[in-house]
Amino acid sequence: MDSVLPHDVPTGPPAGLPDPATLASLANAFFSALPGNAPQVGGAPDVAATLPFTAPVTSEISNPAPAGSPLAGPGGAGTGVPGAALPQGHVPGGNLLPSAPTHVLSLGNRAPALAPHAVAQNGLPDSAVTVAPALDPRFGGAALGVPEAHGAQRPSAGGAAPASPVSASPYYFLGETAQARTSTVASPDIVVPGWNEVSAQSLGLPGVDQPLAEQRFPYDRPAASHAAPGVAPAQHTAGSHYFLNLNEGSQFPGHSSAKTDGVPHAGPSAHPPFDVNAIRRDFPILQERVNGRQLVWFDNAATTHKPQAVIDRLAYFYAHENSNIHRAAHALAGRATDAYEAARSKVQRFIGAASPEEIIFVRGTTEAINLIAKTWGVKHVGEGDEIIVSHLEHHANIVPWQQLAAQTGAKLRVIPVDDSGQVLLDEYRRLLNDRTKIVSVTQVSNALGTVVPVKEIVELAHRAGAKALVDGAQSVSHMRVDVQALDADFFVFSGHKVFGPTGIGVVYGKRAILEDMPPWQGGGNMIADVTFERTVFQPPPNRFEAGTGNIADAVGLGAAIDYVQRVGIENIARYEHDLLAYATSVLQPVPGVRLIGTARDKASVLSFVLKGYETEEVGQALNEEGIAVRSGHHCAQPILRRFGVEATVRPSLAFYNTCDEVDALVSVVRRLSSRR
Repeated sequence: MDSVLPHDVPTGPPAGLPDPATLASLANAFFSALPGNAPQVGGAPDVAATLPFTAPVTSEISNPAPAGSPLAGPGGAGTGVPGAALPQGHVPGGNLLPSAPTHVLSLGNRAPALAPHAVAQNGLPDSAVTVAPALDPRFGGAALGVPEAHGAQRPSAGGAAPASPVSASPYYFLGETAQARTSTVASPDIVVPGWNEVSAQSLGLPGVDQPLAEQRFPYDRPAASHAAPGVAPAQHTAGSHYFLNLNEGSQFPGHSSAKTDGVPHAGPSAHPPFDVNAIRRDFPILQERVNGRQLVWFDNAATTHKPQAVIDRLAYFYAHENSNIHRAAHALAGRATDAYEAARSKVQRFIGAASPEEIIFVRGTTEAINLIAKTWGVKHVGEGDEIIVSHLEHHANIVPWQQLAAQTGAKLRVIPVDDSGQVLLDEYRRLLNDRTKIVSVTQVSNALGTVVPVKEIVELAHRAGAKALVDGAQSVSHMRVDVQALDADFFVFSGHKVFGPTGIGVVYGKRAILEDMPPWQGGGNMIADVTFERTVFQPPPNRFEAGTGNIADAVGLGAAIDYVQRVGIENIARYEHDLLAYATSVLQPVPGVRLIGTARDKASVLSFVLKGYETEEVGQALNEEGIAVRSGHHCAQPILRRFGVEATVRPSLAFYNTCDEVDALVSVVRRLSSRR
């Protein structure tokens, strides 16, 4: 057999294959057929004419796609990102740094990704197909033909999920499968979850292969669906229904007996009674023992505990859905993407945003404010400009603005407060002027509990031509938030303050403002296309979510929001208002107690000092009885110093706290007071 020498290798196309000219013609026909494309009349040259198939394509060639093509880059017909328009006033090829006045919108070297780039030994192009930019789609299972991840359904237009009958359960919002997940202990009041397994069935979910139409998440049921079939609400017994009919003589839900010691009570509520004991059964950590006593958690302003719904949702994610999101062509990626993006939609509806694209996931409120200061702030705040905050702010809403002021030469101005701890709106009006660029204020003070009139503050800021940021870390778990009604430009909060996981938080921004902001961090997930010369960034929200995000905890935050919405944020607010009124009425008369922050509008925070004691001593004495409070400056030193103190004892309440727990706290404080 004769050997085949290298020079004997054929240089032309094998018999039966189209020649290069035919391929070039097909390529031009393909581009001409793309949506929005028009015949070339003196416009961009066609692909075949610009990119000879007989030589490698060099990086000098730019924008080979015809004008009007969805693949055309910003040097020609558009941004290179389908559906993303080129914002006016932006210079293509701007600086990549976060502090740049413009973000990058051009990409001159996308040609190698759009056209053949090598010649094979048979003389044919190595690749004759086009490649779309590296957009990260924000959908998952639908693209793969995979049912959505369980519990990942976006809220329906009406906000209600399919109802299904449930039977008696030791959990508040859990169905007939809950009994199988609990173990019996000596005390009937203590329910210890069993951790043998977490499955779709143990969560009341369908199996992973069941059709999407059959999927239901048990925590999405409307309150009315908790009724047993055929039983009217008035017939419900204790612990089986949210609106429990308490004894007429009990003014405070959860309080075992009426007060007879002459201590004044807050008036009875005009809303249906609230079954706090049913709620408490959903929070397993409340059965924890500290120093031999059942835990009393009065540190909710620092972090809130998690209902079984959230704990189970996290476990289920890691057991059945764990994957990185976007782009991967496999089932788990689809489930994880669905769950992550469904959580974004739940946050959007929870705070009243216009669209999910206005919701950015971050680590928490601190990172959220830093993101805004270091992107929008660096771009729009300059020397001589002014930034306004209030005296009530947490350090997280002071330090980033101080850093921005030092970097740009701007000035930080402070809205003062009165002796009750409420902001002085008249003084705020005097601070506003045409140099004011942004006003950043808390909605509820973490140190005093003051509810700030943020709607008026935002409106006045806009009249002055400034933007407004509202810190909702302490408000979202206590009151209804509607960012569109507030007209806030930015709203931020942390998941762990609203019964969700730690390490997940939210930035809301008006869509037009987010589109104008440069990215903060660079990496994967936030890019549309990258070369060594230039980068095209994704539109919001992906632009601000570089790298692998906190996927599981975003899903957990979605479950927490589901839970809060099933209870009803208005019901929570009413109950906590009554509880705060009661706690104030019994703590304030204790000899030696001085309440710090006595504004008329307050949320569930009680800050106080006790004469003759350091705050740490009070905190330790309470801890010996299993009562957890925060003692210190609460990362809000300026406002405490306004009242002449460096630290306070801060009990902070949630909807799972009771009047009996308040009594236990006051008993310890009374005992300490009597000793000095």
